[in-house]
Amino acid sequence: MMALRFSLFIFIFSLYFIGDFPGIFGHDEDKTIKTMEEFSGYPILEPKYPNSLSSLAVNSDTLQKQIDELATFSDSPAPSVTRILYSEKDVLARSYIKDLMELSGLSVREDAVGNIFGRWNGYEPELAPVLTGSHVDAIPYSGKYDGVVGVLGAIEAINVLKRSGFKPKRSLEVIMFTSEEPTRFGISCLGSRLLAGSVQLAELLKKTVDSQNISFSDAAKSAGYANAKGELSEVFLKKGSYFAFVELHIEQGPILEKEGTSIGVVTAIAAPASIKVTFEGNGGHAGAALMPERNDAGLAAAELALAVEKHVLDSGSIDTVGTVGILKLHPGAINSIPSMAHLEIDTRDIDERRRNLVIEKIHQSALAIAKKRKVTLSEFEIVNQDPPALSDGSITKATELACQELNLTHKKMISRAYHDSLFMARVSPMGMIFIPCYKGYSHKPEEFSSVEDIADGVKVLALTLAKLSLS
Repeated sequence: MMALRFSLFIFIFSLYFIGDFPGIFGHDEDKTIKTMEEFSGYPILEPKYPNSLSSLAVNSDTLQKQIDELATFSDSPAPSVTRILYSEKDVLARSYIKDLMELSGLSVREDAVGNIFGRWNGYEPELAPVLTGSHVDAIPYSGKYDGVVGVLGAIEAINVLKRSGFKPKRSLEVIMFTSEEPTRFGISCLGSRLLAGSVQLAELLKKTVDSQNISFSDAAKSAGYANAKGELSEVFLKKGSYFAFVELHIEQGPILEKEGTSIGVVTAIAAPASIKVTFEGNGGHAGAALMPERNDAGLAAAELALAVEKHVLDSGSIDTVGTVGILKLHPGAINSIPSMAHLEIDTRDIDERRRNLVIEKIHQSALAIAKKRKVTLSEFEIVNQDPPALSDGSITKATELACQELNLTHKKMISRAYHDSLFMARVSPMGMIFIPCYKGYSHKPEEFSSVEDIADGVKVLALTLAKLSLS
């Protein structure tokens, strides 16, 4: 029996070297090697690593051209970018991304809400794949790099690996997430939250409307996603569906640029929470109502905004932040005392307990302010209160090794902005790669990353994906 097995092994081995099977990167050759390995008990070939680090060449000119072209799909004039979920410009951008995926030889699919996947099959496609990507939607009058670098850069990373001669063991996939920004329906990371299995969000979207009273399902249908009217649980991914998720992103902060560091290796993503607060008073004429008799909802809101700042600073941690990003007064006339004031507060921290303590202090301040100013606290709603996410050690290690092999400076850092990675961490191990951006600017037209920094990020991503694919 052993002699028969050895003879068959020699026969297959000779066929391989005689040349009756396609070359080193052929599909049939993979089956042959697998059979040989099963008989011998040892790997026949070394892992199909990129031929050399010098072969990891990024086509920077083409990548920058793609970034510029994608920026033209905008509802605001250049240099700003406005690309809202399921708008005409969003649909055009989606088509552009799908075309690039197909040009790169990826098999493209979409789910019911428009998360777009492009897959490069590995030679062991039954293994859980490695996923990378980001988003391309953009808040009003923002820049052209946020999210976009992580999608177009991911496609280019696949192209880099293909040009290098690499063949993945685990399949590699690129994803473009639907609606990372909360602009249209007030829900951030909509696509990745659903992928992570948010039943609460799936139910909420059945009754969610935008500022024009257009329902989520009708908006999705207008963009070609008629299935969004159905059961959104079909979007959910099982935990372990992917072996790893890695997101390339501009830092959206000034640290890397200030320190002259090429790459940020993200170790944790801060826990975000959003709060809606409404005060109601009596209102009245700005001239006729005497100051001691007023119940000014606007002043209550102003006092709470300052309280948010105080509680955040009192936390004692630089990682605790708070922002009053929305403040609306009613009726909004210069000669009318505000009868209603609405605030929306964003607070974040990598320490969930510390962040929750800040939220509780904000709530207590709101109650005290309402009592002191004789207004009604008609709303104090915690809209979302997500936990932080830690990057997986094996992914950060792979990224650090990639930086070392590419001779690029790097540092470990946290992300105070939250990303789709925060929710993908609930599906698979997660990691993020940051590149510098000019003065830390983001969500504004001045947002910028150099072609050199983008190319460095793509190389690190490509090498990290290669390492994870062979794991």
